[in-house]
Amino acid sequence: MSILYILIGFVLLVVGGEFLVRSSVAISFKFNISKMIIGLTVVSFATSLPELLVSLQAALGGFSDIALGNVIGSNIANIGLVLGITAIISPLIIDKDFYKFNWPIMMFFSFALYFFLYTGGNISRLEGAALFIGIIIYVLFLIQRARKNRIIVEGVDDSLQVTSGFKIIVWLVIGGVALYGGSELLVSGAVDLAEMIGVSERVISVSIIAVGTSIPELAASVIAALKKEKAISLGNLIGSNIFNIASVLGITALIQPIYLKSEELLTNDIFWMIGFSFVLIPLAFIPKRFSISRYKGIILFVSYVIFIGLAFIKK
Repeated sequence: MSILYILIGFVLLVVGGEFLVRSSVAISFKFNISKMIIGLTVVSFATSLPELLVSLQAALGGFSDIALGNVIGSNIANIGLVLGITAIISPLIIDKDFYKFNWPIMMFFSFALYFFLYTGGNISRLEGAALFIGIIIYVLFLIQRARKNRIIVEGVDDSLQVTSGFKIIVWLVIGGVALYGGSELLVSGAVDLAEMIGVSERVISVSIIAVGTSIPELAASVIAALKKEKAISLGNLIGSNIFNIASVLGITALIQPIYLKSEELLTNDIFWMIGFSFVLIPLAFIPKRFSISRYKGIILFVSYVIFIGLAFIKK
């Protein structure tokens, strides 16, 4: 039953997340918010809601390892699994914004997370507030840079401008119920599965749950790569990692402080997360500059497989 709960939970999270993104964008259009700001703020926050609900549900239920492992594992999966597979299918071109702006901010938040856990063994409400304020500042900088450089933001469906108020309410209800039910089933199933196969909640969270919450991004990028369309950008993945740490853990800690229970999250998993993030710089410049080629994608994917294998071996 635990595996069934997890599978149903994943489906509900994907469905709920999609409906909430669509309703959020439609509401934003109702308030005459520009498409650029919708893409940089509303969509970014809405797409982080599945991870937020899972981490919040886990923290409130006393399963802090799942709350932390979900975010750390998702960040590793975004680079090792999603970026790795996408690059294997279709090499990615890197723009200068990556190493001048997005990458340094991702590393800053990654080290901030490590510092909070290392010094206090938890993420307190005050630290959660600091993370959340950090993401607000980051978004304001994004908007400023987008306006200055006249960046066109993709991924916002123009057809949602004419969505009726009734349909928006229905989408909100469906999305909210699906996200709540999905997070409830996923956390419950993950805890039961961990007990059943004799591994820790931390192992399940950094592997199965993390991959599950990364499936929408993986599916979108693989489909785009196979169609020879513009695949998911490196900037989008980096932005997702920033939002995972700052908004998901920030908001969760504001509501319920997150306590470190498994030392492996601090002594092992978070170093893998920082390592996967850091290695993007040498990969971006050696030997072919500004490109994540197929063999680099293979390196990332194989490294991810090694991480998952070691997690289960060490339990």
